[in-house]
Amino acid sequence: MRDHPTATVRTRVRVPLRFGDGYSVDAELVTFHGLDDGEEHLAVVLGEIGANPLVRLHSECLTGDVFGSARCDCGPQLREAVERIADHGGVLLYLRQEGRGIGLYNKLDAYALQDQGLDTYAANAALGLPEDGRDYTAAAQMLRALGIDSLDLLSNNPDKAEQLRELGLTVSRRVPTGVFTTDHNVRYLRAKVLQTQHTLPLPELTERAGLSAG
Repeated sequence: MRDHPTATVRTRVRVPLRFGDGYSVDAELVTFHGLDDGEEHLAVVLGEIGANPLVRLHSECLTGDVFGSARCDCGPQLREAVERIADHGGVLLYLRQEGRGIGLYNKLDAYALQDQGLDTYAANAALGLPEDGRDYTAAAQMLRALGIDSLDLLSNNPDKAEQLRELGLTVSRRVPTGVFTTDHNVRYLRAKVLQTQHTLPLPELTERAGLSAG
């Protein structure tokens, strides 16, 4: 288990959330003191937190979350996660980890390389950046500050569950998100399945696996 310092709750405030499709829910936004990386991460508490809350670690994506970019699935995942967590009871951690930790400008540089044919991971590598630079120590600190030691994780990414377990949390199960494909993001989603074993049942890959098994 990896050791990490203790974080404490800084502020709690009620905020009504409203989405473009008409969905609305009241949330509690929580900020923290003492986060390991010094970033302004945010916890969005939705519904009642029980013994095994539903939790999503959502990395900030300005292009997808705010501007509705179709080059990724981040915006639809965020919208889906809020409703599913509100129905179950739990927390969405909004983590300031743009571009899998490389930052907004570098992410857009990587997009330019993707337009030349590289996949999302190869583009990062070509820029001398990590394929995925995210560390979830701050996420574990936030969950513990909220009194959460055991959870169901809403994620297709096995690395998130593995890191949380290494940080001493109990991930009872990993719950997959929906699949949100567009003509613009299918290459991106395919790379996530092939390179980092995301559990995304893309039809073309599922069919290929079935043919190989047969």
